[in-house]
Amino acid sequence: MILRLLGPQGIAGIVVALCLAALLAIQKGETRHWKKQSGQFEQLYRGDQAAFSGTVANYRAAAEQARAADRAAADRVRAEQDNINERSNNALETRLADARARAQRLRLQPQAAADPGAGRAAPLPGVSAPARGAAQAAGQARLPAEDALTATEQAIQLDELIQWVKAQAKVDNNPAAGARSSDQKRP
Repeated sequence: MILRLLGPQGIAGIVVALCLAALLAIQKGETRHWKKQSGQFEQLYRGDQAAFSGTVANYRAAAEQARAADRAAADRVRAEQDNINERSNNALETRLADARARAQRLRLQPQAAADPGAGRAAPLPGVSAPARGAAQAAGQARLPAEDALTATEQAIQLDELIQWVKAQAKVDNNPAAGARSSDQKRP
């Protein structure tokens, strides 16, 4: 009976109204669903951002730690190298002073250097005259005293340079060397 009163247009209007109500109900459900999903996505986003911030902070802390370890290693290497330099300089100066003192003694006592038996308490049989003549001839073929001293000084310098290079090459400039050596001592 109501259908007769409404006619075909009224029925179509009611059907359209019911469809729109159904669509509205579906839309309300979808809105609730997407609000819930949005909240979950927001939580995931915030968690991801917090993890990213933590990662960045960890990397910065690790980089600072590495810089500190590098500075400590550089200071350790510099101290070791300074110590090697000082020891090498002291050894060089000592050896040069010793060589110069020996050269000075030889200049002041040429006879004592030529005759190693001189200055002993018990006289030993001397060398015959022809042998001394041969020794003097051999002595004349040697370098002059100043050139001999220069050659000795240069030989000492080269020897000390070689020792310095070997000592410098042994210095471990690895930043973890101090940590490794302390770890090796523990067990």
